[in-house]
Amino acid sequence: MTEPSARSTGDVALPDQALVEEATKKSGLVWVRGGGPARALWHVWHEGALHLVGDGPGEQPLPQLVDGGTAEVTVRSKDKGGRLVVWTAAVSELEPHAPAWEAAVAELKGKRLNAPDAEVMTERWARECRVLRLEPRAATTDLGSTSLAEPPLPTPATTRRPAPAGLPRLLVGRKKKRA
Repeated sequence: MTEPSARSTGDVALPDQALVEEATKKSGLVWVRGGGPARALWHVWHEGALHLVGDGPGEQPLPQLVDGGTAEVTVRSKDKGGRLVVWTAAVSELEPHAPAWEAAVAELKGKRLNAPDAEVMTERWARECRVLRLEPRAATTDLGSTSLAEPPLPTPATTRRPAPAGLPRLLVGRKKKRA
């Protein structure tokens, strides 16, 4: 008896589509490579695709992700943090205030943490940012056993300074007072 062929959604076979969707929904961030180094990006899963907002002031960078291009998305396991699935995506930029953009932004707005301008955030996104849709095309669960660890990318947000000399004494003093 032959097995029935796997139905597909887009180019991803249905069992892989289910893994891609569930893993991506549950992961707080994904690693996205659009041609340069991979970046950790926050996202939402909405209507069968991953959605990102960025490239504006105070938002995450979306380097080398272009409309009509492709990207590689690596999803980590929420409990262990290791790679769970890697999938290839078709990238499309959503037109501001189009119905698809409005639906995606409604989801993204709920996940955006620490926004300085939550009341007018969506208008700022329409003016200054890009909203991207990454739709799965192919997936793999055979990830090999090699580590893909790399040094962090340079950013002005990180500082490497020694801890102040008095800090350990302050922390130890607090523990003693609590006890």
